[in-house]
Amino acid sequence: MLCVRQVCLFSLRRYQARTLCNDLLLSQINCCTHEDEVFSLVGWNKARLSEKHVGIALNMLWQLQKKRPFLLRTSDYVRSHSQFLALCILAENKVEHMEDEAIVDTLYSILRLNAEDHISLAEVLVTEAWKRLKRLSLPALSKFALCLCKQHRHFSPVIGQVAHIVDMKLDSVQDIRVLSVLMISISDVITESFRDRLLHKAEQLLEEKDEVHFNYARRIVQFLQNVKLRYHPLLEKCNRIFLESASHIDVHSMSRIFGLYEQLGFDNAEFRLMAKQLLSESMDDYYDPETFVKLFFALGPMAGSKIRERLLVTAAHMAEEFSSHQVLVILKTMQKMKCRNSHLLKKMASVLHKHLDSYQVLQLVKLTQYLVVLHCQDLELFAKLKMLLLGYLKFSVIPADTAAIIRVLAMLPSFQVEEMIINKAAAVLPQCRLQHLNYIATALVKWNHHGQLHWQNSSELCAKLLQKLNDCGFQRLQKANNLNLLLEELTHVNGEWFEEVLSEETMAMCQRLIDQITWANVLPLSIFLIKSDHRCPTLFDRIASVTVENIDKIHPTEIYFILLLFSALNYDPPDNEDFFNSCIQHLTCNLSKFSLLDFSHFTSRYFHGFFLQSVLPDKMKQRVHSSLMKLNRAVCLECPEFHIPWFHGPYCQRVFQNSTSRKNPLRQHIHRILTEILGGSHYSRISVLTPYYYEIDFECVLDVNKKPLSYMAQNIPLDGVGRIHLRHDIKDEGTKALPPGTQKIALEFLDSKAFSKDYSRHLKGEPAVKKRHLEMLGYRVVQISHFEWNSMVLSTQDEQLEYLRQQLYGIQ
Repeated sequence: MLCVRQVCLFSLRRYQARTLCNDLLLSQINCCTHEDEVFSLVGWNKARLSEKHVGIALNMLWQLQKKRPFLLRTSDYVRSHSQFLALCILAENKVEHMEDEAIVDTLYSILRLNAEDHISLAEVLVTEAWKRLKRLSLPALSKFALCLCKQHRHFSPVIGQVAHIVDMKLDSVQDIRVLSVLMISISDVITESFRDRLLHKAEQLLEEKDEVHFNYARRIVQFLQNVKLRYHPLLEKCNRIFLESASHIDVHSMSRIFGLYEQLGFDNAEFRLMAKQLLSESMDDYYDPETFVKLFFALGPMAGSKIRERLLVTAAHMAEEFSSHQVLVILKTMQKMKCRNSHLLKKMASVLHKHLDSYQVLQLVKLTQYLVVLHCQDLELFAKLKMLLLGYLKFSVIPADTAAIIRVLAMLPSFQVEEMIINKAAAVLPQCRLQHLNYIATALVKWNHHGQLHWQNSSELCAKLLQKLNDCGFQRLQKANNLNLLLEELTHVNGEWFEEVLSEETMAMCQRLIDQITWANVLPLSIFLIKSDHRCPTLFDRIASVTVENIDKIHPTEIYFILLLFSALNYDPPDNEDFFNSCIQHLTCNLSKFSLLDFSHFTSRYFHGFFLQSVLPDKMKQRVHSSLMKLNRAVCLECPEFHIPWFHGPYCQRVFQNSTSRKNPLRQHIHRILTEILGGSHYSRISVLTPYYYEIDFECVLDVNKKPLSYMAQNIPLDGVGRIHLRHDIKDEGTKALPPGTQKIALEFLDSKAFSKDYSRHLKGEPAVKKRHLEMLGYRVVQISHFEWNSMVLSTQDEQLEYLRQQLYGIQ
C-alpha cells in the first residue's frame, strides 16, 4: 500500500512540474482516488487555485470519505492535514467569488467532515448563502437548510426565512427528496396551517411517484415526530414504502424507524414481522458495537427465546467496548424487554463506572430509572448516581430538569432526603408544568409515607410544599386557554396527587374549553377521559357529535379509542344509534387499514399460535389476547346465529389459575354472612367459574318458594373457601335443567374499580356487560356496591346480614 502511494505521489509531482491549465487541474482533482492526491495537488498549485478549484477540492475530500464504510473513514486525518487548513483559508478568502451552488456544496462538505476547528469558514459560508437565499434553487435551498440544522440553528432567523421561501414556492416543489429535507429542517418554525399544507404536499408527491427511496419516507416520519403529530394517512404511506424497500434497509435505518415509531406511538405488525425476519437472518453481520447496539434495540423486544439469548450473550461479551450512549440504549432496551439478566446487568454496571461523568443530566435521570426498574444490585453505582444527581440538582435552574431529578431520586433505594431538595422544589414550582408538579408531588408523598424526611421541622416544610403544589396546580389549570396545550400536559399526568387534588378542576376546565374540541383532538381527549375514569356527559356528548360530523377525517384506528371511552364508562350519547352506527360503518369500510389485525385473524388459530408470539411485545400480547377472548365470548353469547366456536378455554384456564385476586378477606367475610342467611355452607359456592369463564364471587340456588337448594343434594362437588370451582363439564353447566321456578343467583361484590371516579358512582361498562352475559346464562345477578357495603348504614354485622337477605330474596 505504501509503495502504491509513493508511486502515485511521484506521478503527481511529475505532472505538477509542468504548467497546468485550469481545466486540467479541475480534471485532476476530480480524478483523485485518495486524500493525499488532493492535498498534493493543492500544495503544488496553491498560488493558482481559483474559487472553483477550492470548492471542488473540499467537495472531493468529502466524497472520498463518503465512499468508504463508516468505520474505515479517515476524517481525523483529513482535518489535521496542513493542506486542509490551507484549503480552508483559501476558501474563506474566495467565498464572495463562488457560485451559489458551490457555496452550499462547500458548506455541506465542511460540516460532513466535522471540521469544527474551521468554524470561521462555515460562518462565512452561511453568511454569504444567507445573502443569496432568494436566488438559491430548491435543491440548493434544501441542502442549505440541512446544513443549518446540522449547526443546530433550528430557531435562527435564517431558518425562518427559508421557511418563508418554502411557503411561497411550495406549489412548485415536485421532488419528494427536496421536500422531505425541507420539512425536517423547518419543522420548528412553522404554523399549524403551514404544517398541514406540507403534509398535503407530501401525500401528493408520494402518490405520484411509483418508487420512493425509503430515506425520503424516513425523513417524513421524522417530520411527524418533530411536530408531534401521529398523522395516520402519511404514516401508512411511509410504512408501505418501508415494506417495499425491505431488502435495502440496513440495521441503522431500521433502528431509527423503530425509534420514530416508538416516539409517535405508531405500531405496524407487518413492519415488525419483516424487520424481525431480516434482522434475525443477518445477526452474524453485526460484529462491531455500534451496529450491534442498533440491532439489540430493534430486534430485542420482539426476539424469540433463542435469538434473545444470543443477543444477551453477545451484549455481555461486547460490554467493555460500549460507549456511554450505547450502554444507555442497551439498558433502555432491557427495560422494554423486561429482561433482568443478572450477568448482563452486572457487566453494564461495571462499564458505567467509567462513563458516569460523561452523561448529561437527563441522561443520568434515564439511566437511574432503567437501573432501578431492572433491579440492579450495585449499591456503589447507586451511591455515585445519587451524588451526581444531587450535584446537578443543586445548580439546576430549569424546572423540568429539577422535577425529573427529584422524581428519580425518589426511586433510589434507602434514599435519605435532604432539606435542600425540598427548598429546590419549592423554588421552581411556579414555573412547573402539570407533569412536573406531578413528579414532585409523587416523590414527596412517597418520602413522607416511608418516613424519609428526618430533619427538624420536616413535617411543616412538607405540608407547606404540598399546599404550594396544590395552589400551583390550580393556577396552572385556571390559566389554561388552549385545549390542545392542556391535553399535551395531561398526557404525562397520573397518580394519587392528581386524582385527589386536580381531577375535578381539570374536568371543569375541559368543559369550559368545550368549544375547542375538534376532530383533531377528540383522540387525546378521549384517551385522557378513559385514563381519568370520569363520566362527564357534556364532554361525551360533544365528542360524539364532533365524531359523527367529521367521521371521514378521523382515522379508523382512532375510532377504537373513542368507542372505548363510551363502552368503558358505560355511556350512551343522545343520538347513540347514529353515533355507534357511524363509527362501526367507518371501521368496516376501512378494514384493510388494520393490516394483520383484521377479523379473519380474530378466529384463526394461526393468529394466536404464531402472530401473537412472533412480533408483539409482552404487554401488548396480553392486551390483544384478552380483547380477543372477550370478543369471542361476546359473539358466542349475544350472536349465537353466527355459530362462532368458543376456542378460548385453555387461555382462560391459564389466566384464572394464575390469578391472585381471589385471596380476599372481605370475600370470606361475606361468605360467612351468606352461610348464616342460607343455613349452611353447602347452600352456596364461592369463586365459581361459569360457562365461558366468567368468575362470580358467590353462587346459590333458590327454589320456587325461595328456599335454598343444597349443592350436595344435587351431587355438585364443593371446593374449599377461596379455591376456584373449575370442572371439565363447564360448557354444559348452563344447559342443565333446574326444577321449574328455580333461580340461580350470582352475587357479585363490586369494588371502586367497577364505578366511575366522579360523584355519580356510575357502573362502568365491563361489569355492566358481565351482568348482561350472566343473565343470558340463566342467573339472577345481585351486585353489591362497595360504597353501600362500607357505608355507615351497614356499620354492624346485623345490618349487613339484613341488607344481604333483602338483596338475595328481593325484599323491598
